[in-house]
Amino acid sequence: QMTTELLKVETGVVTTPPLPSGGTKERYFDRIDVNDPEYIRSRNMSPDLRQDFNVLEQKKRVTQILQSPAFKEELESLIQEQQRKGNNPTGLLALRQIADTLVASSVAGFSASPLSLGMVTPINDMYGAEYATMVKGEKVTRCKLASLYRLVDLFGWAHFGNAYVTCRVSKEQDHILILPRGLSFAEASASNLVKLNIIGEVIEQGSTNLRTDPTGFSPHAAIYSIRPDIRCVIHVHTPVTAAVSSMKCGILPISQEAMILGDVAYYNYQGSLDDQEECRELQKALGPTAKVLVLRNHGMVALGETIEEAFHFVYNVQYACEIQVNAVSCAGSVDNLVMLDPEKYKSLVYDVAMDSSFAMCSQYKWKAGELEFESLMRMLDNLGYRTGHTYRQPIVREKPRHKSDVEIPATVTAFMFAEDMDGAPTRLPLKFLQQRQQREKTRWLNSPNSYTKVNVDGGEDRYNSRTTTWMKAEETGTPIRIEDPNQFVPLNTDPIEVLQKRNKIREQNRLDVTTSGPRSQHLAGIPVDVPRQPYVPTEEEQMAPLPPNPFSELLEKDTEERPKNVERRQLGLSGTPAHTHTHTHTHTHTQT
Repeated sequence: QMTTELLKVETGVVTTPPLPSGGTKERYFDRIDVNDPEYIRSRNMSPDLRQDFNVLEQKKRVTQILQSPAFKEELESLIQEQQRKGNNPTGLLALRQIADTLVASSVAGFSASPLSLGMVTPINDMYGAEYATMVKGEKVTRCKLASLYRLVDLFGWAHFGNAYVTCRVSKEQDHILILPRGLSFAEASASNLVKLNIIGEVIEQGSTNLRTDPTGFSPHAAIYSIRPDIRCVIHVHTPVTAAVSSMKCGILPISQEAMILGDVAYYNYQGSLDDQEECRELQKALGPTAKVLVLRNHGMVALGETIEEAFHFVYNVQYACEIQVNAVSCAGSVDNLVMLDPEKYKSLVYDVAMDSSFAMCSQYKWKAGELEFESLMRMLDNLGYRTGHTYRQPIVREKPRHKSDVEIPATVTAFMFAEDMDGAPTRLPLKFLQQRQQREKTRWLNSPNSYTKVNVDGGEDRYNSRTTTWMKAEETGTPIRIEDPNQFVPLNTDPIEVLQKRNKIREQNRLDVTTSGPRSQHLAGIPVDVPRQPYVPTEEEQMAPLPPNPFSELLEKDTEERPKNVERRQLGLSGTPAHTHTHTHTHTHTQT
């Protein structure tokens, strides 16, 4: 009995309470009238038709967007902006920005569109009227600075309030762009950057209501005011840079990255610049040429005349600090490290790193860090960040089409000869392998098949007619081994002329120019006559008077004699005129 009561108690505890009387959950069919003719028509519609209707709805939506006046105005402004830039594939850039306009819905600087690639907040989120009042080049600078914020975040150097990146957007007015406090570096975009003047007053708020930190901005303002050549300042506070900034020895000359930095300045930073005296001390420590400033116990500051150059220095200072921290931890002390002579190596390595003469073959002269920065911009664009970066030199060339033996004869592009390579060494490690590969590629030139001409009876259908056909012979022909590419070139021929002629024929085949080969002046000993030119009379010949008509005299004589002959017939006289008789008599006498 006790067991039964326990079971009852347990059963009562485990039993779930009944469903509340609030009603059942609404289902799909509760919202639809099954007897509705519209529902019956859509239900009976085939899937293909339903899909076609959906596509039509989407096209209708796109048509509404394209026909809207706002979109047309936006398109005009984009095209005019691209035409002003020049030297760019305007169609490609304009279409890219149009795609960004359709895809990105900028609400407070952030994209809420599910169509954005990977749900990444676009960097270039400024269009049309938003940047119509900006100074020249400000939109490009905003996009580039926001991209720099994203790179600092992707490299892992962002540290919330202890890292700042600023850029001078106008040297005349000393306006500076900075990300407001409260946004992470991953949220930086062109529209939410705040524009300040040199004393920290807000000139343009941007797309957010967030404010900037005057304490973090004060060192940047001091640097911009004393160095007019500097346009971008990056302050990072990563563990390795903070560790090196706390060492008495500073940045040691133990790596190439440390030499690339050039002159390095040091300043005992206390976390803020409260008065003008501290600002002057920082400016005095920085000097007129240093591009790297070590804030004691507070990380590093990289300066640059461009955003690309500032990123070049912050990347190398981060690398140099990592090398130094690892080297000191492994060596145990600074005394065990091998130091490079700064006087001997620093100027050389710094000059090579800052030299742009390696790009002399290009139409552009690249400065320090610009090539690497463009590669990073391509990386961000490929990831879907939509940087809005204006590439100086697109890397993509025209992709070569697939070459087949049918499209282009194999003799044109099958193999390359040794003389094609200018200045190629005479002996290569793979020379024999190359020769073997050439022989393999020219094997198809051999002609082992031979055919014979055979007369075949047509049979009864063709009334015993005989037809001529070509039959494959039993014996094989003589294969042609092409060991030398100039095997069929006549002796005592200039090799340069052979190369020029061969390259010309190859180029004609590539461009599909019809040609019968070089024109022969003599065919089988018969000189080739120059084709006659059609006769075109000159202007003097056309204007000259016509020669006299020889038949006009006979016409006049006939006109005079006609009335006499008519009169003679009327009188019934027969015979010929007197002069005719005389002429006949004379002729007869001459014959006699």
